[in-house]
Amino acid sequence: MSTSHGEAVMQKPIGEYAKFMRNLVPVNIPGMYTLRQEIGGIADENIIRDGVIAFRGFLYTFYDRLIADGHTVATPKKTKNPADYPFLHYINHLLIDIGYHGRLAADGNSLLVTRIPSFTDSKNKTPISKQAEVLHFLTLCGFVFSGCDINANTIAVSEEQAIVVSYPADPVLAAGLKALSIADMELRTERRYSNDDNLLRCDYSLIKVEETDTLDVLKDYSHPLAKGVKEFILGLHQRHTGMGMIPAVSKRDGLHIAYANIKNSRRVLTSRDVYDKRIWEFSVSMKHGYCLVVRAKKTDKYIDVVDKFPLHLKGKIKQGYGCDRKLHGERCQGGCQGIRIPLDDEVLGISREIETWLDSEVMV
Repeated sequence: MSTSHGEAVMQKPIGEYAKFMRNLVPVNIPGMYTLRQEIGGIADENIIRDGVIAFRGFLYTFYDRLIADGHTVATPKKTKNPADYPFLHYINHLLIDIGYHGRLAADGNSLLVTRIPSFTDSKNKTPISKQAEVLHFLTLCGFVFSGCDINANTIAVSEEQAIVVSYPADPVLAAGLKALSIADMELRTERRYSNDDNLLRCDYSLIKVEETDTLDVLKDYSHPLAKGVKEFILGLHQRHTGMGMIPAVSKRDGLHIAYANIKNSRRVLTSRDVYDKRIWEFSVSMKHGYCLVVRAKKTDKYIDVVDKFPLHLKGKIKQGYGCDRKLHGERCQGGCQGIRIPLDDEVLGISREIETWLDSEVMV
Protein backbone atom coordinates (compact mmCIF):
# COMPACT_ATOMS: atom_id res chain seq x y z
CA MET A 1 0.00 0.00 0.00
CA SER A 2 2.81 2.29 -0.91
CA THR A 3 4.94 3.30 -3.81
CA SER A 4 8.24 1.49 -4.02
CA HIS A 5 11.44 3.50 -3.82
CA GLY A 6 15.05 2.40 -3.74
CA GLU A 7 16.55 -1.00 -3.08
CA ALA A 8 14.87 -4.10 -1.70
CA VAL A 9 14.67 -4.20 2.11
CA MET A 10 13.34 -6.69 4.63
CA GLN A 11 9.87 -5.75 5.81
CA LYS A 12 9.03 -5.23 9.42
CA PRO A 13 6.43 -7.64 10.88
CA ILE A 14 2.89 -6.87 9.79
CA GLY A 15 2.07 -5.93 13.40
CA GLU A 16 4.48 -2.99 13.10
CA TYR A 17 2.74 -1.90 9.91
CA ALA A 18 -0.61 -2.24 11.67
CA LYS A 19 0.58 0.23 14.34
CA PHE A 20 1.56 2.63 11.56
CA MET A 21 -1.80 2.26 9.78
CA ARG A 22 -3.76 2.61 13.02
CA ASN A 23 -2.24 6.06 13.46
CA LEU A 24 -3.51 7.07 10.00
CA VAL A 25 -7.14 6.41 10.98
CA PRO A 26 -8.74 9.82 11.65
CA VAL A 27 -9.20 10.56 15.34
CA ASN A 28 -11.62 13.45 14.81
CA ILE A 29 -14.50 12.66 12.46
CA PRO A 30 -17.12 15.44 12.58
CA GLY A 31 -20.62 14.51 13.61
CA MET A 32 -22.17 16.62 10.87
CA TYR A 33 -21.18 17.19 7.25
CA THR A 34 -23.01 17.30 3.92
CA LEU A 35 -22.98 14.04 2.02
CA ARG A 36 -22.35 14.02 -1.70
CA GLN A 37 -25.37 13.30 -3.87
CA GLU A 38 -24.01 9.91 -4.91
CA ILE A 39 -23.83 8.86 -1.25
CA GLY A 40 -26.86 10.48 0.35
CA GLY A 41 -29.41 8.11 -1.18
CA ILE A 42 -27.91 4.97 0.35
CA ALA A 43 -29.68 5.38 3.68
CA ASP A 44 -30.67 8.05 6.17
CA GLU A 45 -27.79 10.54 6.24
CA ASN A 46 -27.36 10.34 10.01
CA ILE A 47 -27.10 6.57 9.74
CA ILE A 48 -24.42 6.87 7.06
CA ARG A 49 -22.38 9.27 9.18
CA ASP A 50 -22.78 6.99 12.21
CA GLY A 51 -21.83 4.06 9.99
CA VAL A 52 -18.54 5.70 9.05
CA ILE A 53 -17.69 6.13 12.73
CA ALA A 54 -18.66 2.49 13.31
CA PHE A 55 -16.31 1.43 10.53
CA ARG A 56 -13.53 3.40 12.18
CA GLY A 57 -14.25 1.44 15.37
CA PHE A 58 -13.90 -1.80 13.42
CA LEU A 59 -10.54 -0.64 12.04
CA TYR A 60 -9.20 -0.07 15.55
CA THR A 61 -10.24 -3.64 16.40
CA PHE A 62 -8.78 -4.93 13.15
CA TYR A 63 -5.38 -3.31 13.68
CA ASP A 64 -5.25 -4.34 17.33
CA ARG A 65 -5.84 -7.93 16.20
CA LEU A 66 -3.09 -7.62 13.58
CA ILE A 67 -0.71 -6.22 16.18
CA ALA A 68 -1.42 -9.23 18.41
CA ASP A 69 -1.79 -12.03 15.85
CA GLY A 70 -0.59 -10.69 12.50
CA HIS A 71 2.38 -13.07 12.51
CA THR A 72 -0.07 -15.91 11.86
CA VAL A 73 -1.20 -14.45 8.52
CA ALA A 74 1.86 -12.67 7.13
CA THR A 75 5.60 -13.29 7.13
CA PRO A 76 8.04 -10.42 6.38
CA LYS A 77 9.72 -10.62 2.99
CA LYS A 78 12.42 -8.73 1.15
CA THR A 79 10.85 -6.17 -1.15
CA LYS A 80 11.32 -2.71 -2.62
CA ASN A 81 7.96 -1.80 -1.12
CA PRO A 82 8.20 -2.13 2.68
CA ALA A 83 4.43 -1.72 2.95
CA ASP A 84 3.52 -4.51 0.52
CA TYR A 85 1.60 -6.99 2.67
CA PRO A 86 -0.63 -9.12 0.38
CA PHE A 87 -2.90 -10.10 3.27
CA LEU A 88 -3.94 -6.47 3.72
CA HIS A 89 -4.67 -6.18 0.00
CA TYR A 90 -6.94 -9.24 0.25
CA ILE A 91 -8.81 -7.72 3.20
CA ASN A 92 -9.10 -4.37 1.41
CA HIS A 93 -10.44 -5.91 -1.82
CA LEU A 94 -12.98 -8.07 0.02
CA LEU A 95 -14.34 -5.23 2.14
CA ILE A 96 -14.72 -3.03 -0.94
CA ASP A 97 -16.51 -5.86 -2.74
CA ILE A 98 -18.88 -6.31 0.20
CA GLY A 99 -19.63 -2.60 0.45
CA TYR A 100 -19.79 -1.78 -3.24
CA HIS A 101 -21.65 -4.82 -4.55
CA GLY A 102 -23.66 -5.58 -1.43
CA ARG A 103 -27.25 -4.40 -1.04
CA LEU A 104 -28.34 -2.93 2.27
CA ALA A 105 -30.96 -5.12 3.93
CA ALA A 106 -34.35 -3.58 4.63
CA ASP A 107 -33.43 -2.91 8.26
CA GLY A 108 -30.07 -1.41 7.25
CA ASN A 109 -28.19 -3.70 9.63
CA SER A 110 -26.47 -5.96 7.10
CA LEU A 111 -25.37 -6.22 3.50
CA LEU A 112 -26.72 -8.85 1.08
CA VAL A 113 -23.86 -9.93 -1.17
CA THR A 114 -24.33 -11.82 -4.42
CA ARG A 115 -21.03 -10.89 -6.05
CA ILE A 116 -17.42 -10.96 -4.77
CA PRO A 117 -15.16 -10.19 -7.76
CA SER A 118 -11.93 -10.40 -5.77
CA PHE A 119 -12.83 -14.01 -4.88
CA THR A 120 -14.71 -15.29 -7.90
CA ASP A 121 -13.78 -13.40 -11.10
CA SER A 122 -11.43 -15.06 -13.57
CA LYS A 123 -8.72 -12.59 -12.50
CA ASN A 124 -9.52 -12.83 -8.81
CA LYS A 125 -7.32 -10.68 -6.60
CA THR A 126 -7.40 -13.12 -3.69
CA PRO A 127 -5.98 -16.61 -4.28
CA ILE A 128 -8.42 -19.42 -3.48
CA SER A 129 -5.93 -20.74 -0.92
CA LYS A 130 -6.20 -17.48 1.06
CA GLN A 131 -9.94 -16.82 0.90
CA ALA A 132 -10.96 -18.82 3.98
CA GLU A 133 -8.10 -17.24 5.95
CA VAL A 134 -9.32 -13.74 5.07
CA LEU A 135 -12.89 -14.55 6.06
CA HIS A 136 -11.80 -16.15 9.32
CA PHE A 137 -9.71 -13.12 10.27
CA LEU A 138 -12.67 -10.79 9.69
CA THR A 139 -14.83 -12.99 11.90
CA LEU A 140 -12.20 -12.64 14.64
CA CYS A 141 -12.68 -8.88 14.27
CA GLY A 142 -16.46 -9.06 14.65
CA PHE A 143 -17.91 -9.71 11.17
CA VAL A 144 -20.50 -12.45 10.67
CA PHE A 145 -21.01 -14.19 7.31
CA SER A 146 -24.31 -16.03 7.04
CA GLY A 147 -25.36 -18.17 4.08
CA CYS A 148 -21.91 -19.48 3.17
CA ASP A 149 -19.42 -21.98 4.50
CA ILE A 150 -16.30 -20.00 5.32
CA ASN A 151 -14.39 -23.26 5.77
CA ALA A 152 -15.08 -24.42 2.20
CA ASN A 153 -12.31 -24.63 -0.36
CA THR A 154 -14.22 -22.18 -2.56
CA ILE A 155 -16.80 -19.59 -1.57
CA ALA A 156 -20.13 -20.09 -3.31
CA VAL A 157 -21.98 -16.86 -4.10
CA SER A 158 -24.88 -16.29 -6.50
CA GLU A 159 -27.96 -14.19 -7.16
CA GLU A 160 -30.12 -17.03 -5.81
CA GLN A 161 -28.33 -17.32 -2.44
CA ALA A 162 -27.04 -14.04 -1.04
CA ILE A 163 -24.40 -14.01 1.67
CA VAL A 164 -25.55 -11.90 4.60
CA VAL A 165 -22.69 -9.83 6.03
CA SER A 166 -23.20 -8.13 9.37
CA TYR A 167 -21.26 -6.56 12.23
CA PRO A 168 -23.33 -7.22 15.36
CA ALA A 169 -21.21 -5.04 17.66
CA ASP A 170 -22.35 -1.96 15.69
CA PRO A 171 -24.82 -2.92 12.91
CA VAL A 172 -24.89 0.59 11.44
CA LEU A 173 -21.40 -0.17 10.08
CA ALA A 174 -23.11 -1.69 7.01
CA ALA A 175 -24.20 1.73 5.76
CA GLY A 176 -20.82 3.25 6.47
CA LEU A 177 -18.96 0.49 4.64
CA LYS A 178 -21.22 0.87 1.61
CA ALA A 179 -20.69 4.64 1.50
CA LEU A 180 -16.93 4.39 1.84
CA SER A 181 -16.72 1.64 -0.78
CA ILE A 182 -18.73 3.62 -3.34
CA ALA A 183 -16.47 6.59 -2.71
CA ASP A 184 -13.38 4.45 -3.18
CA MET A 185 -14.64 2.97 -6.45
CA GLU A 186 -16.43 5.95 -8.05
CA LEU A 187 -15.63 9.30 -6.46
CA ARG A 188 -11.86 9.51 -6.35
CA THR A 189 -10.29 12.08 -8.67
CA GLU A 190 -6.81 10.59 -8.74
CA ARG A 191 -5.78 7.44 -10.56
CA ARG A 192 -6.71 4.22 -8.77
CA TYR A 193 -3.70 2.12 -7.78
CA SER A 194 -3.73 -1.54 -6.76
CA ASN A 195 -2.14 -0.66 -3.43
CA ASP A 196 -4.57 2.07 -2.43
CA ASP A 197 -5.59 1.90 1.21
CA ASN A 198 -8.22 4.64 1.52
CA LEU A 199 -10.72 2.20 2.99
CA LEU A 200 -8.27 0.78 5.53
CA ARG A 201 -7.57 4.25 6.87
CA CYS A 202 -11.29 5.26 6.92
CA ASP A 203 -10.76 8.11 4.48
CA TYR A 204 -14.21 9.70 4.59
CA SER A 205 -13.20 12.88 2.72
CA LEU A 206 -14.63 11.68 -0.60
CA ILE A 207 -18.15 11.13 0.71
CA LYS A 208 -18.68 14.74 1.82
CA VAL A 209 -19.23 17.98 -0.05
CA GLU A 210 -17.08 20.19 2.17
CA GLU A 211 -13.33 20.37 1.67
CA THR A 212 -11.43 18.99 4.65
CA ASP A 213 -9.58 21.74 6.50
CA THR A 214 -5.83 21.09 6.31
CA LEU A 215 -5.52 22.05 9.96
CA ASP A 216 -7.86 19.18 10.87
CA VAL A 217 -5.71 16.79 8.80
CA LEU A 218 -2.63 18.10 10.58
CA LYS A 219 -4.19 17.55 13.99
CA ASP A 220 -4.95 13.95 13.06
CA TYR A 221 -1.44 13.55 11.65
CA SER A 222 0.20 14.76 14.85
CA HIS A 223 -2.04 13.07 17.43
CA PRO A 224 0.46 10.25 18.34
CA LEU A 225 3.30 12.73 18.94
CA ALA A 226 4.43 14.40 22.17
CA LYS A 227 2.61 17.56 23.21
CA GLY A 228 5.55 19.88 22.56
CA VAL A 229 6.11 18.44 19.08
CA LYS A 230 2.41 18.85 18.27
CA GLU A 231 2.58 22.50 19.30
CA PHE A 232 5.68 23.01 17.15
CA ILE A 233 3.95 21.44 14.12
CA LEU A 234 0.74 23.44 14.50
CA GLY A 235 2.77 26.61 15.09
CA LEU A 236 4.68 26.19 11.83
CA HIS A 237 1.44 25.58 9.97
CA GLN A 238 -0.24 28.68 11.36
CA ARG A 239 2.87 30.81 10.84
CA HIS A 240 3.40 29.87 7.21
CA THR A 241 -0.21 29.79 6.08
CA GLY A 242 -0.37 33.25 7.67
CA MET A 243 2.52 34.22 5.38
CA GLY A 244 0.45 33.14 2.38
CA MET A 245 1.78 29.65 1.80
CA ILE A 246 -0.71 27.16 0.43
CA PRO A 247 -0.97 23.67 1.97
CA ALA A 248 -1.79 20.47 0.11
CA VAL A 249 -2.35 16.93 1.34
CA SER A 250 -1.05 13.74 -0.25
CA LYS A 251 -2.01 10.30 1.07
CA ARG A 252 0.29 8.21 -1.06
CA ASP A 253 2.83 6.21 0.93
CA GLY A 254 1.57 7.42 4.31
CA LEU A 255 0.46 11.00 4.83
CA HIS A 256 2.08 14.26 3.74
CA ILE A 257 1.03 17.88 4.38
CA ALA A 258 3.03 20.06 2.04
CA TYR A 259 3.45 23.85 1.79
CA ALA A 260 4.12 25.81 -1.40
CA ASN A 261 4.69 29.49 -2.14
CA ILE A 262 2.41 30.02 -5.15
CA LYS A 263 0.98 33.47 -4.47
CA ASN A 264 2.02 34.69 -7.91
CA SER A 265 0.69 31.75 -9.91
CA ARG A 266 -1.31 32.83 -12.94
CA ARG A 267 -3.41 29.69 -13.13
CA VAL A 268 -5.55 27.65 -10.80
CA LEU A 269 -3.44 24.84 -9.37
CA THR A 270 -4.66 21.42 -8.36
CA SER A 271 -3.70 19.89 -5.04
CA ARG A 272 -1.18 17.77 -6.94
CA ASP A 273 0.30 20.90 -8.55
CA VAL A 274 0.70 22.50 -5.13
CA TYR A 275 2.34 19.37 -3.75
CA ASP A 276 4.80 19.24 -6.65
CA LYS A 277 5.82 22.85 -5.90
CA ARG A 278 6.27 22.26 -2.17
CA ILE A 279 9.09 23.88 -0.25
CA TRP A 280 8.61 21.69 2.81
CA GLU A 281 6.22 19.14 4.23
CA PHE A 282 5.24 17.20 7.30
CA SER A 283 5.51 13.54 6.40
CA VAL A 284 4.91 10.13 7.92
CA SER A 285 5.80 6.87 6.22
CA MET A 286 6.55 3.32 7.27
CA LYS A 287 10.17 3.74 6.19
CA HIS A 288 11.02 7.12 7.73
CA GLY A 289 8.44 7.69 10.46
CA TYR A 290 7.38 11.25 11.35
CA CYS A 291 9.58 13.88 9.70
CA LEU A 292 9.82 17.45 8.52
CA VAL A 293 11.17 17.30 4.95
CA VAL A 294 12.59 20.50 3.44
CA ARG A 295 13.46 21.06 -0.21
CA ALA A 296 15.78 23.99 0.40
CA LYS A 297 16.92 25.63 -2.86
CA LYS A 298 18.04 29.12 -1.81
CA THR A 299 20.53 28.31 0.93
CA ASP A 300 23.29 30.31 -0.74
CA LYS A 301 21.18 33.47 -0.37
CA TYR A 302 21.00 33.22 3.45
CA ILE A 303 24.13 31.27 4.27
CA ASP A 304 25.03 33.85 6.94
CA VAL A 305 21.84 32.86 8.77
CA VAL A 306 22.61 29.13 8.50
CA ASP A 307 26.12 29.68 9.86
CA LYS A 308 24.60 30.68 13.20
CA PHE A 309 22.70 27.40 13.57
CA PRO A 310 23.83 24.46 15.75
CA LEU A 311 26.51 22.37 14.06
CA HIS A 312 24.30 19.33 13.30
CA LEU A 313 21.52 21.34 11.67
CA LYS A 314 23.97 23.57 9.81
CA GLY A 315 25.71 20.49 8.44
CA LYS A 316 22.45 18.99 7.17
CA ILE A 317 21.44 22.21 5.44
CA LYS A 318 24.83 22.80 3.82
CA GLN A 319 24.98 19.20 2.64
CA GLY A 320 21.74 19.78 0.74
CA TYR A 321 19.64 17.03 -0.74
CA GLY A 322 19.51 14.81 -3.78
CA CYS A 323 20.20 11.26 -4.92
CA ASP A 324 22.03 9.41 -2.14
CA ARG A 325 24.00 7.34 -4.63
CA LYS A 326 25.22 10.32 -6.66
CA LEU A 327 25.91 12.68 -3.75
CA HIS A 328 27.25 10.36 -1.09
CA GLY A 329 27.87 7.00 -2.76
CA GLU A 330 25.31 5.45 -0.41
CA ARG A 331 22.27 3.23 -0.98
CA CYS A 332 19.00 5.02 -1.68
CA GLN A 333 17.42 6.47 1.45
CA GLY A 334 14.97 8.83 -0.22
CA GLY A 335 17.42 11.73 -0.12
CA CYS A 336 15.96 13.14 -3.34
CA GLN A 337 12.79 14.00 -1.42
CA GLY A 338 14.47 16.67 0.71
CA ILE A 339 16.41 17.31 3.91
CA ARG A 340 14.77 15.10 6.53
CA ILE A 341 14.42 16.20 10.17
CA PRO A 342 12.84 13.61 12.53
CA LEU A 343 9.85 14.95 14.48
CA ASP A 344 10.88 13.70 17.91
CA ASP A 345 11.71 15.43 21.19
CA GLU A 346 15.10 16.50 19.85
CA VAL A 347 13.47 18.75 17.25
CA LEU A 348 12.29 21.04 20.04
CA GLY A 349 15.91 21.97 20.78
CA ILE A 350 16.25 23.46 17.28
CA SER A 351 12.69 24.65 16.76
CA ARG A 352 13.64 28.36 16.62
CA GLU A 353 16.35 27.68 14.06
CA ILE A 354 13.98 25.61 11.91
CA GLU A 355 11.43 28.42 12.00
CA THR A 356 14.11 30.91 10.91
CA TRP A 357 15.33 28.52 8.21
CA LEU A 358 11.89 28.06 6.68
CA ASP A 359 11.17 31.79 6.90
CA SER A 360 14.42 32.49 5.04
CA GLU A 361 13.67 29.91 2.33
CA VAL A 362 10.30 31.58 1.66
CA MET A 363 11.22 35.24 1.99
CA VAL A 364 14.58 35.66 0.23
